[in-house]
Amino acid sequence: MKRILLAFLLLTFATPNIYAGYKVQIKFTDIKDTLVYLAHYYGKPLPTIYKADSAMVDKKGMVTFQSKEPFLGGIYMILLSDKQHYFELLLSDGDNISITATIAALPESIKVSGSPENERFNAYVNFLIDYGKRSQALENKLKVAITRADTQAVYTQGRALGKELLDYRMNYIAKYPNTLLTNIFNAMRQPEVPEGPHYLPNGAVDSNFSYYYFKGHYWDYFNFKDDRLIHTPIYDQKLDEYFNKYLLPTPDSLEKEADMLLAKARGRKELFKYTLHWITQWANESKIMGLDEVFVYLVENYHMKGDAYWMDNETLNKYIDRARKIAPNVIGNIAPDIAIKGMDGSVKKLYDVKAKYTLLIFWSPDCGHCQQEMPKIDSAYKAVLKNKGVKIFALRTEGEEAHWKDFIKKNNMDEWIHVWDPEHTSNYQSQYDVYGTPVIYLLDDKKIIRGKKLDHENIVTLIDILETKAKNANNTNK
Repeated sequence: MKRILLAFLLLTFATPNIYAGYKVQIKFTDIKDTLVYLAHYYGKPLPTIYKADSAMVDKKGMVTFQSKEPFLGGIYMILLSDKQHYFELLLSDGDNISITATIAALPESIKVSGSPENERFNAYVNFLIDYGKRSQALENKLKVAITRADTQAVYTQGRALGKELLDYRMNYIAKYPNTLLTNIFNAMRQPEVPEGPHYLPNGAVDSNFSYYYFKGHYWDYFNFKDDRLIHTPIYDQKLDEYFNKYLLPTPDSLEKEADMLLAKARGRKELFKYTLHWITQWANESKIMGLDEVFVYLVENYHMKGDAYWMDNETLNKYIDRARKIAPNVIGNIAPDIAIKGMDGSVKKLYDVKAKYTLLIFWSPDCGHCQQEMPKIDSAYKAVLKNKGVKIFALRTEGEEAHWKDFIKKNNMDEWIHVWDPEHTSNYQSQYDVYGTPVIYLLDDKKIIRGKKLDHENIVTLIDILETKAKNANNTNK
């Protein structure tokens, strides 16, 4: 098999575990005096792989990878130094495997002995090669299909081909339970939603049944007790699909799902580590409003309680410090007050702003994004927001005073409350997590944070949503 890796990451990755080493002997028929690597996946698919070992092919084409140290099994890879030629094998506790291979004819040339599971894995790889050829043939047929009947015939053949792949895996699962390849096949399985109409208790058709069934059974076949699955290219993709396609992007929902997955993975070092790290980073980097609350929740309930076992104190403290900076300004909290100098020299207080909504903006006239965004916000303010009871409290974070005032005058932003902190007496930066600009919050009449990470395109929409919710709540309480 030939494949050019777009990027190749060879990093030493040591994982303490209970396994008992390995020995892999390979006879290459068409190379010698060549460096080869033993590498493995870690949650992600290619091109991200990690070095486990390296060795030289001798003059007879022989190379041996051997270790008596504990290691974690999974899908491993024999990779040549040209990073174009490789083949995969399954490696587990105590394996002693012999392989012959011809580089020019991978993977069909591979012959395995000493490992029945790798013989079966090799047979599966060859099945996939044939499957790919037949799949490509169907794609070619679809390109030249003329009539609807022609197209339908190709689709019918495609469904049959897909069923053949599924049947192969399911038959293997039934025949070889409790094996690594079975756990890999199960990890790739998708829930099968029962056919037919489904009804709510009141007799109405449940239009959401398929979604909730699929989501509720998404992890049914993933064996969280097998840490070796982290050394496959499966888990990262499943997490990405689950969190980005099937979960409601609300803090309560996501925190519940994170707890569920971490409970499943607890007791398995690498799966637990990957799960906690992945969800924490996903929440921290998300552009969805309010998900920073999930980051704070995870740090407070896992990292600060000793579950981030792999982190050194410096890294852990960075997470904790970040969470503490975010915690005061998550959605639903009361915004910290700001007492700061106005353009006229007097002290302006955020809490003195009497309005149904206050748009709190941190910006700089030297910021390119701000130069584009502030006039657009002002246009939205004059066209819609002002009539909705909005006032704007805008804090300049940096830039020359003259440039600031010229920008305000030039863009007719004189209806805003403009403030700045020339003596650096306030603590707005840490209170509002302002480490870039612009940063925009929406506060209600009680100065409760109702929105953050806003821009001119979603401020009006958010206010409309809040008002609709308030109206529905009033109607319910009547």
